Order: sequence, then structure tokens, then C-alpha cells
Amino acid sequence: MSASGFPLRRPAVRERHVVDVPPKRLELPPAPAVEPAPEPAPARSACRHGLCRANAAAKVALIALAVAAWAWFLLPQALGGRAAWVLVSGKSMLPRYHTGDLVLVRKQSSYRVGEVIAYRVPKGDPMAGLQVIHRIIGGDAAHGFVVQGDNRTAPDSWRPTPEDIVGAKLLRVPNGVFVIQHLRSPLFLGLLAASLAFVYVVGAGRGKDEEDAESEEPETESAEERRAA
Repeated sequence: MSASGFPLRRPAVRERHVVDVPPKRLELPPAPAVEPAPEPAPARSACRHGLCRANAAAKVALIALAVAAWAWFLLPQALGGRAAWVLVSGKSMLPRYHTGDLVLVRKQSSYRVGEVIAYRVPKGDPMAGLQVIHRIIGGDAAHGFVVQGDNRTAPDSWRPTPEDIVGAKLLRVPNGVFVIQHLRSPLFLGLLAASLAFVYVVGAGRGKDEEDAESEEPETESAEERRAA
């Protein structure tokens, strides 16, 4: 009540209507598409299947050729070949052949005058089996050849037949006896063993690299096919 006796009126309260406004969404511009990083191209090996096969075939051919040449020219007669080494001793073949020279001889189907041959003293002689290297100066295969040293004035007393002849001269190695001595030395044998071990290790490494290259080649092709697809 007020002092005048009239009731006091409370001021009217206006009702406020609150409208729910949804918040605006901030639309961000779309992010640029990020292209995936290209796959690293597999390392291409310099050795392709065709090249590796060609190299392998060439190696096999060279080895086969070397073996064939060795079998034809250097296979010892003890192993069924035609070659033999004869060591010169004495002065009967001077001035060309000296003591210590090695002569490679090869058995032939026929021999002719002028050829230097190595022969064994025929059976029945006290010196049977002794090897002599002299030059043919006459005779024939049926009756035996007449041989004589270049530094002799008379022919040999023996008449070797083709069965007694070891072979005709093919190659002369001056002072070849020293080569044999060095080949038998421990130093040379050690160097030879070390060289063979080095060649084996290098060859094994190259073979492994080629195998790895061949195994990686299909993976390279599959990756390229996936990128093309």
C-alpha cells in the first residue's frame, strides 16, 4: 500500500520471446587435393634377362673353346692326348736348342724330312726308353727315320718308327726348366692359391649380383603395370 491508501501497481513486465537461432556454420573452402607422392621407381639393373643370358652364353662358349684348344694342343699323352713336353739336355742341337729348353711336341699321323722330333730309343737297346730330340734327315715310316742332331756330323744309330716317336716340335720355351722350378716354388704356389681365391670371391659376388638383378626385374615390371593401370 502507498501512503495515500492506494495499492501500488507493479510495473508490467514485458515477456520476451527468445527465438533459438541456430549458429551459423563456418564453411571453410575445400582443401586442395593432395596428390599422393609418386612411388619411387625401383632401381633398374643394368643387367637385363637377355643381356645376362648372352653374357653367360659367351662365357660358356669361351670356356668351351679354351678347353677344346687345350685338349687339342696341350692334353698330355698320358691322358689320351697328343702333346708332350721334352727337356733338352746336351749340345747336339746347338745353336738353336740349349740345355734347359722345353720343347712342346705333338704326335702326328705322319712325319717328314726336316722336322725336329722327339723319340724314344727303340726296345732291345741298352738305352731303350731314353728320349732324344733330333731332326729327321731321311728314311721313312716303314723302314725307320734317319735322325741327326744339328750339331752332329753323323746320324744317330737308331732308326725310330712312328711308334717310337713322341711327337714333332710345336713350340720351344727357352730356359723352360727355370719356369718349372719357379712353378714348384712355395712363393709361386702361395700366389697362385691367393689369385684363385680372389677370382673365386669376385666371381661369386658377380653371380650373386646378377641373381639379385634377375629376381628384381619382375618386381619392376609389376610396378610399371600398376602405375599404367
